[in-house]
Amino acid sequence: MNNDRHASDEIAIASKSSLYKEFLAERDEIMKHKWIESEKAGYDIGFERALLDWIRNHRDEWKSKREVELASSE
Repeated sequence: MNNDRHASDEIAIASKSSLYKEFLAERDEIMKHKWIESEKAGYDIGFERALLDWIRNHRDEWKSKREVELASSE
C-alpha cells in the first residue's frame, strides 16, 4: 500500500513539473509524426524510427516555436 501511495505522490509532483510537461508535449509531437509517417508508408514505422526521424528533421524547429509560444503566454 505504501508503494502505491509513494508512486501516486511522485506522479502528482511530476505532473506539476515544467520539465515533465515539456516531455509530454514532445512525446505528443513524436506520436503525431509516427502516425503521419506510418500512414505515408502504409505500415506502422514504430516509435524508434519515428523518434529518430522527428529529432533529425523536426525537433529544432518545434523547440524554437514552442519557446516563442511559451514566452508569449507568460
